[in-house]
Amino acid sequence: MSAQVRDESDASRYVIEIDGAVVGAAYYNRFDDHIVFTHTEVDEGHQGEGLAGTLVEAALNDARTANLRVVALCPYVRGWLQRHPDFQNPQGTPA
Repeated sequence: MSAQVRDESDASRYVIEIDGAVVGAAYYNRFDDHIVFTHTEVDEGHQGEGLAGTLVEAALNDARTANLRVVALCPYVRGWLQRHPDFQNPQGTPA
């Protein structure tokens, strides 16, 4: 099982795929200087496999590379950021 994450910017979401099938997504709204994560989901048959964390980490790495401030309205993303303080915004806040 090889998971791949990619940004579908036209749909404002990052997706995670296994063997070419989309099994999860992290939805966002992107602005000039920040990105707002609104919802994350993984198909029921793949929950508990760590895919949401892989998906969110890849999306946050992209945000960091683009120098975007992250706003975490999604409870999963907010919790992930709290567990990974190295990904917090420069101001030290996860949201």
